[in-house]
Amino acid sequence: MIKKQKKATNEFNQEMKSVSLTADAWNRLRKNRMAYVSFWIVVVYALIALFAPVLPFYPYAQQNLNHTNLPPSFQKAGAVELVTRKAYFAKVMAKEKRSEYNAEERAAIAAIEERNKTDPEQNRRYLLGTDSLGRDMLSRTVYGGRISMMVGLIGTVTALLIGIVIGAIAGYAGGKIDSFLMRFVDVMYGLPYMLVVIIMMAIVGRNVAILFIAIALVSWLTIGRVVRGQVMSLKNMEFVLAARSMGARPWHIIMHHLIPNTVGIIIVYTALSLPSFIMSESFLSFLGLGISAPLASWGSLIADGVQGMALYPWCLLVPAIVMTVFLFAMNFLGDGARDAFDPQSKNRV
Repeated sequence: MIKKQKKATNEFNQEMKSVSLTADAWNRLRKNRMAYVSFWIVVVYALIALFAPVLPFYPYAQQNLNHTNLPPSFQKAGAVELVTRKAYFAKVMAKEKRSEYNAEERAAIAAIEERNKTDPEQNRRYLLGTDSLGRDMLSRTVYGGRISMMVGLIGTVTALLIGIVIGAIAGYAGGKIDSFLMRFVDVMYGLPYMLVVIIMMAIVGRNVAILFIAIALVSWLTIGRVVRGQVMSLKNMEFVLAARSMGARPWHIIMHHLIPNTVGIIIVYTALSLPSFIMSESFLSFLGLGISAPLASWGSLIADGVQGMALYPWCLLVPAIVMTVFLFAMNFLGDGARDAFDPQSKNRV
């Protein structure tokens, strides 16, 4: 007969359940209210961005010049257009000291009323208004978020891949290899990061792939140094010495023993660096060196909104608020993840 394995108990004969590092960190993260709320905010953003093509948004690049600069409203676009046009005509009449519409104004109002009866696009509802080309700001903001988050995610993943490999090799090998790699990192640190990215974008051109490469080119330096320090502190531990005595090769030790024990700091770096990549992309787009039309990002939407912020503030406020909420959520989540994965943290919940 097969004997049942006895469950582990403590000195009080109470059953003990083993808890993994990830489960323990998740339990601590849930106790941090700001980090936990921020986690779900990020999840909502990610789900909306992921499923945007199947959600009932209007085409983000479709223009309707009859619906230019319509304010946010729950009413139909035709009704909002009519009210907006009448308000504009009222200002013109007051300036010219008239009490009635002229022939041209009456014709414009009649044309809008006729479109309201025949054109199905007049039944649209622009919850967040439209821009200067009559494009839905809600759809533009959602699809702009897809681009911004994709830039941040790909930039972070690229930086992680390069930084982890170089940092692990430098920390484990030591000696001349470590000295050479760290001096190379020092030289790269001396270069003005944003200036290098701007020069690359100006020379090569405005392309999404080039933007990924430019941002990730010098963004792996910090994680490389952090992983190197972690590996140096772990490579003389007992489990590494045991693997080495059993004939494990250096690459096997790095990939299966050292890097898995740095997962905590890697997750923290990912959560904290993703907002910085989005800010870098937004800054480049604001300068006109980022995403090119018809694609849009949060940065390019903000740049477009600044031009008419006095008359059409929603074109600036909508993408700015959406991006700000996401960046705050990512920073709170990163701080919470750092405290959750660091068992010696003073802020541990």
